Amino acid sequence: MLSNEDLFQAKILVVDDSHDNVDLLLAMLEQEGYVNLYSTTLPETVVGLHMQHRYDLILLDMQMPEMDGFDVMAGLRDLERDAWLPVLAITAQPAYKHRALEAGAKDFISKPFDFVEVLQRIRNMLEVRLLYKQATETSALLQRLALHDPLTELPNRRLLEDRLGKSIERARRSQSHVGVMYIDLDGFKEVNDTWGHDYGDLLLQQVAQRLVKAARREDTVARIGGDEFVMVLEEITDPHDVHIPATKLVTTISAPYLIKHTPIVITTSIGISVFPGDAAEVGMLLSLADKALYDAKRSGKNRYQIASQSLTSGKVAAAGTATGTAAGTATGIAANSVANDTKSAFTTTSSADQGRESPVSLETNLRRGS
Repeated sequence: MLSNEDLFQAKILVVDDSHDNVDLLLAMLEQEGYVNLYSTTLPETVVGLHMQHRYDLILLDMQMPEMDGFDVMAGLRDLERDAWLPVLAITAQPAYKHRALEAGAKDFISKPFDFVEVLQRIRNMLEVRLLYKQATETSALLQRLALHDPLTELPNRRLLEDRLGKSIERARRSQSHVGVMYIDLDGFKEVNDTWGHDYGDLLLQQVAQRLVKAARREDTVARIGGDEFVMVLEEITDPHDVHIPATKLVTTISAPYLIKHTPIVITTSIGISVFPGDAAEVGMLLSLADKALYDAKRSGKNRYQIASQSLTSGKVAAAGTATGTAAGTATGIAANSVANDTKSAFTTTSSADQGRESPVSLETNLRRGS
């Protein structure tokens, strides 16, 4: 519901070549209680003024020399192609009333003015205009909420799948490749268990920021649930090009975080699939990347793995070491380099212990969520 305050705060522009008419209408509106009032006697400035101020109502005289109200409305229609034209036509010519309505005006005021009628028509039109704006804003908000994750403001799965589908179509036309990186945080459950979900939420927000910063403008970064993210890499000329951003992400996400003055370290596992070599449709690309993610976790975490058996990875340098690929797989490994005074959010395993899991790591793998 609209209040009187909502109505009286509406922005109103009075357009008339007669200063007397402008002064009369402004005085009448001020006396009624309206406070955001504007005026001009130059019809050629109306479109620019509306572009700047976005008026809730324009009281527009239809008969003016050189540029009449119909010409002004034509310019406003170009500006408001998909919107509600907030024009209340003013005319002394009966024939102009119907013509003004056909041109897009929502109502009209006849000259000479009947003050009671003028104020009522203005109020009625403002109510409709403001309700329309509220509905439009609510619709836009609901649409955004339906397509974005509320915590990180990243695209959600629904929008991700739509964008990935469009990326595939563009790649088909350009005969290029699309990379899908399925990203999961190692040890995220321990962050929630140790410090609480508010720390976990802040960590997810910082991870999202790092992913967006690492992505190119044409790429898509999405959060699809829990501690899982997906990055879509567009315009890849060679499928081997996925190794560079994958290595970068493993390193970037593994850098320490500061949450409420508490240093926290996590790592990431990434599964990668590539269009068209691995699959040609959205669901299968995501599924293969997800499976490759499982393989990366089973191989020791803190690494990426590519679904395709045809790709071989280059060496990934981290913490002064370089690790190549096992036969028949494509795996990149990034070592975790953390200062001694930094508190880790997960249980680490030395190279001598590879092949057996600590209780925390085993529980984490079974849950899949870390």
